[in-house]
Amino acid sequence: MSIDLTGKAAVVTGGGRGLGLAYAHALAAHGASVVVNDVDEAVADAAVKSIREAGGTAVAEVVPVGTAEAADRLVARAVSEFGRLDVLVTNAGILRDKVLWKMTDDDFDAVVTTHLKGTFTCARAAAVRMREQGEGGTLVLVGSPAGQRGNFGQTNYAAAKAGIVAMARTWSMELARANITVNAIVPVAATAMTETIPAFAPYVEAMRGGDPLPSFLRKGEGFGTPEDCAALVPFLASSAARGITGQAIGIGGDRLTLWSHPQEIKSAYADGGWTPDAVAEAWPTSVGAELQTVGIPAPKLPGE
Repeated sequence: MSIDLTGKAAVVTGGGRGLGLAYAHALAAHGASVVVNDVDEAVADAAVKSIREAGGTAVAEVVPVGTAEAADRLVARAVSEFGRLDVLVTNAGILRDKVLWKMTDDDFDAVVTTHLKGTFTCARAAAVRMREQGEGGTLVLVGSPAGQRGNFGQTNYAAAKAGIVAMARTWSMELARANITVNAIVPVAATAMTETIPAFAPYVEAMRGGDPLPSFLRKGEGFGTPEDCAALVPFLASSAARGITGQAIGIGGDRLTLWSHPQEIKSAYADGGWTPDAVAEAWPTSVGAELQTVGIPAPKLPGE
């Protein structure tokens, strides 16, 4: 099956570099016209130039996401340039990493505004337009392993990314009648946000020098380049994926995965209800017998 997005228009937030740029290139390579959003005009213009030089169609819209006004601008730009909006990829993000007791209100608010509120406002504006068009559409919300499992020093980022996946599940129900699919993707790639992880750093540095990433990273860890993650976006925007919605889908390196939804995994019962003493007595041999892990597992390096 050939993925053909000819005639479709897309908006990619944070599309000037890294994963966002890879998503924009992939959409354009399969025929979509793309609005590339970024906060840096030079970066956005360079991204548009690279897409056009590759034979694609793109324009830049420079605005920080997080407000209704910014979201409306992005949708309006797609409509004014291409006559419609079919695909939204909410990729824009920032980091303000600190442990809980050192994280300021500004650190928290900045990350949540960009990631969570930016996703909400852009998706809302896109949904309004897609419902008006009456031809369905695609929302691709970018999550993270940190949102699925938590990550040390990333209270703000993990909370926002967890919320994004929850919104994808909710909106998949709300927008089903309009034939608008909503999925979260969970990419794992060498970007400015991941290349400083000590276990990955030497391999990323070697990759920058032209060496391929080793198989234990590409397969074992599902860790690769932004371009490795990009294939999922045109697929989700295509007719081949119209029946896929409300999912959290991981991609990275050579690995494609489906994340489970949170669910109860063990139960215990007490006739008439629970007392604190009853919980304490039952816990070790019932629901507390095998507690769940937290955090992103450390990479398994060769020889370990």
